[in-house]
Amino acid sequence: MGQLIAVLVALFAAALHVAPQSSAAASASERRSAAQRASGTSLTVRQLVGQHMVFAYDGLAPPAALRRRIARGEAAGVILFARNVRSVGQVRRVVSGLQAIKRPRGLRAPLLVMVDQEGGPVRRLPGAPRRAASDVASSRQARADGRAAARVLRSAGANMNLAPVADVGRSGSALLGERRVYGSSAGRVSSFAGSFVRGLHDGRVRATAKHFPGFGAASVNTDDAPARIGTSLATLRRVDEKPFAALIKRKVDAVMISTAVYPALDARPAAFSSRWVTGELRERLRFRGVTITDDLGTPAVRAFGSNAKRAVLAVRAGVDLPLFSSSYRDSARAAEGLLKAARRGDVSRSALRAQARRVLALRSKLPR
Repeated sequence: MGQLIAVLVALFAAALHVAPQSSAAASASERRSAAQRASGTSLTVRQLVGQHMVFAYDGLAPPAALRRRIARGEAAGVILFARNVRSVGQVRRVVSGLQAIKRPRGLRAPLLVMVDQEGGPVRRLPGAPRRAASDVASSRQARADGRAAARVLRSAGANMNLAPVADVGRSGSALLGERRVYGSSAGRVSSFAGSFVRGLHDGRVRATAKHFPGFGAASVNTDDAPARIGTSLATLRRVDEKPFAALIKRKVDAVMISTAVYPALDARPAAFSSRWVTGELRERLRFRGVTITDDLGTPAVRAFGSNAKRAVLAVRAGVDLPLFSSSYRDSARAAEGLLKAARRGDVSRSALRAQARRVLALRSKLPR
């Protein structure tokens, strides 16, 4: 009997000795798994494609299909418009519900929740900033507007503003007429847009500079028709890109790529051009953050094929997030097309992983 007790005691002691090692090994395994997912190496191809997609939807409640997609780790986030808003409180409840959806390990960082809250005529949520960019008279006002926008977004659960507009206006331009630019001087736009970004960051909201390489000379909005900007490359670099360069130095989180055509460098829309996205923005201006297109569901790019084809063109150009704002169905079709292209090898898996890493890095910075 004494020998049996001794054996049992020895076995119990051995179990106690081994358990911590087993627990530590499991913990290390979980950390490796999370790190692999964050780097994109262990994502399924559907999850990899999903990190390139921000989904729009109609009405006040997200569709069940979007919720299921989020639960599978196949969405980077959502974009909200006035059609999704009854009140700030209603939006906050919806966003809280989306963020609470359990996702696969390594993909549990907050979802991107994007809103256009430029100020003045472009505000998807009720409230500040009521002042249009064209009415801003100082950097101090611009920073105050950024802070005010951040408060509104945070109160609704949103964490990323698709603003500021960093375009340098020209006489007769569409954006100048819409009061969406800070002015016609590159220096003024750089200063005021930079201050708006600081205000957003003060309020823990991520910022997006738009519309690279500069849309201030366009006479028509790409939401309505194709746009061609015949400005010389020298002027684009000296004037239009200057505010973007300044905002990159100020650590702007994302840059939105224009869907206009700039023949000085490429006959294709900038959003489909590796010369603009990779060569000019990544290599010349050394931007390391996330790139997102302007809406790819507009007349500006309708001639370039289906939503699926447009998504592939953008990603192959180096864009991280091809954006489709019209509906969940349009976004889902684009995601399916990108998935098929990835499986066929029409899109580089290594490039997809690098793009997903940038998106996941941004998501990891979002407040919980």
